[in-house]
Amino acid sequence: MGIKKFRPTTDSLRWTEISDFEEITKARPEKGLLVAKHSSGGRNSYGRITIRHRGGGHKRMIRIIDFKRDRLDSPAKVAAIEYDPNRSCRIALIKYQDGESRYVLAPNGLSVNDEVVSGASPEIKVGNSMPLENIPAGIPICNVELRKGSGGVIARSAGNSCMIMAKEGGFAHVKLPSGEIRLIRTDCFATIGQIGNIEHDTVSIGKAGRSRWLGRRPYSRGVAKNPHDHPMGGGEGKSSGGRHPTTPWGKKTKGLKTRHHKRLSDKYILKRRR
Repeated sequence: MGIKKFRPTTDSLRWTEISDFEEITKARPEKGLLVAKHSSGGRNSYGRITIRHRGGGHKRMIRIIDFKRDRLDSPAKVAAIEYDPNRSCRIALIKYQDGESRYVLAPNGLSVNDEVVSGASPEIKVGNSMPLENIPAGIPICNVELRKGSGGVIARSAGNSCMIMAKEGGFAHVKLPSGEIRLIRTDCFATIGQIGNIEHDTVSIGKAGRSRWLGRRPYSRGVAKNPHDHPMGGGEGKSSGGRHPTTPWGKKTKGLKTRHHKRLSDKYILKRRR
């Protein structure tokens, strides 16, 4: 796992920094764990664009990931580490003794032929999954559940991890990647380790064409437009907008709070991320 740079033989290669994919051990995905992914181009069921600047991109297949890790006390062996175009981290193909195969998120340090297991109290080892009540404080964890049996939803992207700060009254005080400290029930499962591909945040796309491969279309800044087209447009010379950042329809952005159902989850937040 590392970053690959190029000799600047072209303008775009001068700034390109991509993963070297050295940890990948299998080129083609497992056929039985694939689902077709249909591109929407940012349009809803009525054909109207609800998410701007999306479209094109390379064809992809969805890899079915086992976020629940619900085969308890069944050891599995890591058969391969694979690339997933739909997420920033790598995925691991694991095979159980009865021949069943599943994809799981690959923590940093997990390699081919390692044995992983999910259960009530397995060994504290990278890749093993267990309830929070059996995980010691101070150990990096990932793929953390918020509700028992619902599957991991926290710390699933490249380089992310959580940490248990304390346990009290059936709840664990978990520090999230954002810095927020949250109460999570101790019967919720989590995976030991930090999500792999930790150098993902240093990748430099390098050219506009690579963004198009990812399905990201070009966009114009609001301050570069006319006032007829955007609230932040117009002005003499290069203006900075003169107001808080907004969408083309005048709704505030960059800091506008959009959380709903605060009443249900605020009581579990001990410390805000800000």
